[in-house]
Amino acid sequence: MSVFDILTLFGGLALFLYGMRLMGDGLKESSSGTLKVAMEHVTNNAWKAFLLGLGVTALIQSSTATIVITAGLVGAGIITLKQSLGIIVGANVGTTVTGQIIRLLDIDSGSAAWLQVFRPSTLAPIALIAGIIIIMGLKFRNSRSIGNIVIGFGILFTGLITMTDAVDVLAESGALGNFLVSFGNNPLLGFLTGTAVSFVLQSSSAAVGILQAFAASGKLTFSAIYAVIVGIYLGDCTTTAIVVWIGAKAEPRRVAVVNLLFNFGKMALVFIGVTVLKSMGVLNGIWDAAVTSGSIANTNTIFNLISALLLFPLLTVMEKTACRIVKDDEADSETFKYKEQIEALNPVFIDTPALALRSCYELLLTMFYAARKNIERAFALQVEYDEVVVNKIREEEDNIDTMTDKLCNYLQLLSSGLTEDLHIQILDQYYKVVTEFERLGDYAMNIAELSEELNRRNVSYSNQALAELSILNDLISRILDLTEETFKHRDADAAYQIEPLEEVVDNFVAELRERHLDRLYRGQCNVYAGSAFMDLLGDIERISDMCSDVGLATVARVHPELNLQPHDYIALLHAGEDETFNRYYQAAYQEYFGRLNALEYPAN
Repeated sequence: MSVFDILTLFGGLALFLYGMRLMGDGLKESSSGTLKVAMEHVTNNAWKAFLLGLGVTALIQSSTATIVITAGLVGAGIITLKQSLGIIVGANVGTTVTGQIIRLLDIDSGSAAWLQVFRPSTLAPIALIAGIIIIMGLKFRNSRSIGNIVIGFGILFTGLITMTDAVDVLAESGALGNFLVSFGNNPLLGFLTGTAVSFVLQSSSAAVGILQAFAASGKLTFSAIYAVIVGIYLGDCTTTAIVVWIGAKAEPRRVAVVNLLFNFGKMALVFIGVTVLKSMGVLNGIWDAAVTSGSIANTNTIFNLISALLLFPLLTVMEKTACRIVKDDEADSETFKYKEQIEALNPVFIDTPALALRSCYELLLTMFYAARKNIERAFALQVEYDEVVVNKIREEEDNIDTMTDKLCNYLQLLSSGLTEDLHIQILDQYYKVVTEFERLGDYAMNIAELSEELNRRNVSYSNQALAELSILNDLISRILDLTEETFKHRDADAAYQIEPLEEVVDNFVAELRERHLDRLYRGQCNVYAGSAFMDLLGDIERISDMCSDVGLATVARVHPELNLQPHDYIALLHAGEDETFNRYYQAAYQEYFGRLNALEYPAN
């Protein structure tokens, strides 16, 4: 044995861990949207939740990731702690699937010809070649993620092969064999070793995979590995608890506690069960027999399945115990109106982009609705001033600013980890619209302050001005309807209709300015009211501009192949060469200018 043999072992371990990480990240990135939809629809049927947790973990190959996502959903109020119980148990069983894949190491050169294809030494180069072809030669949605999954699979098996080869060499020295045999003589040592390895690697799947690779030495027996596997359970659930606990509220922490309680129960069952069966002589045939990669995978799966079945009836007890251990959060002295939406921006979702982006989407919708309500309130103030309404607008504007700050910080945190093109396109859109929604609120506040100042000076707009504003209000409401449809449903058709209406707003505002200047010239309007009216028209025009920007951001996301440059795109539309734009513009122009020209101004 030499230092180079040890370097080879750790190099193989590095490849194995990187391959597992690459494959797991690719699976999470390409499927996390589907996972969230599935997990949001968890019913109160614990067995369905169990199957969901098992399936999700088998897919993304990480029980820690599944439980962290679950804790985030519980913290966001999307599912309850009770609904999460089955998912937690399923996640612990689902993590054994990785070991069943790694058992392909047991296929040797003497197996049937068709089985040779599934040997790691065959699968590894096939996966690596296929992955690089997908990444470099094929262009389709999620091609990079799928390529990373395939390459990760190849790297994982390359690392396993390297590790097993190194283990064979090290086994010849005798030192490694003596160390592995010592696990059978000292279960506590095996338990502590399994705990430490799993805790450091932050993955029970990786720890079991390493144990499977060491089985190639032929020195591992059942008496040596069962305590190591149980130790792996402790290290993994401790890591998960730490990840969930940091910065979390009471409910997510209770998810971590339930996972700990389940794993403590599982460890107790395994130790008691093995001790009883050994004393009865049931395990005599396998106790000192050498284990293979496959028998380690089966042992791990059997331990988890039996524990899940026996502990399932006790989940309600674990839930109540977790609630007693983790007390309810202290009530905030000042409850933020949109606290639940803000808390949905959970850092635990950062590693699962679709979940994080969904929380951003829901908060952005909340911002839009708040800004639009303020715009409607501000318009109403032009007709009838109400101090209570002004205070509501000001309070909601503060809420919008708070949501903007929280969301921008979250988007910045999220941006560093995105690699999927689709997720990057969504993030780009959200960066753009968060600014527009915040400005919609600003302009509503500007309009409210104009009304506040008019009231303070005991001045009001003329009946002619109010009649014109009523038509402009209808036009802006129509644009806001389209903006909502555009963003909420990613509706490009609705987005295309915003720009021609925005152009009509520009023309309409220009016409109202001319009419108002005429009224000022004729002395039909107070000078201060006239100045405020001009400012009001400017704010309304800016509102339509913000809606136009939201439409452009949506079109850019839906049709990235257009490579839209906003100024060039708008210039092209306004040049009159787009028939659809012209049709929408003419229809809206005739409707709203027709109403304006038909006005019969009431007497002041």
